[in-house]
Amino acid sequence: MQKRFRFVYAGIRVRDMKKSIRFYKDIMGMRVTRRGTMPHGGKYIALRTPGSAQELELNWYPRGSTFYSKYKQGDELDHLAFGVGNVEAALERLVSKGVEVAVSLSKAKGVTEVYVKDPDGIWIELLNW
Repeated sequence: MQKRFRFVYAGIRVRDMKKSIRFYKDIMGMRVTRRGTMPHGGKYIALRTPGSAQELELNWYPRGSTFYSKYKQGDELDHLAFGVGNVEAALERLVSKGVEVAVSLSKAKGVTEVYVKDPDGIWIELLNW
């Protein structure tokens, strides 16, 4: 039996983390659920609306990181994340169906993750969840 993919959160790229946090907290009523620094120096902050299981992850990337690109209007959607029971097995299954890998499998701080691309090039993160 195959483990199903479970939508976990959506990540959007932001230019100014402080302004974005103020907007989502003070105006939209969301609460910070987790935050951290990525291995390449980027910052993330996840927020959730009270009573919701879904998270919104705000991502800021420094120049020179793997994920940095010049910000253009319309690039706000950073990636979608799906939790799976076994990242390696899910990746193998997707690659066998012709899905392109965007960022290779990595293991850091107890999290195994990989990014693949959907048909339009939108990054899909797979992580153990």
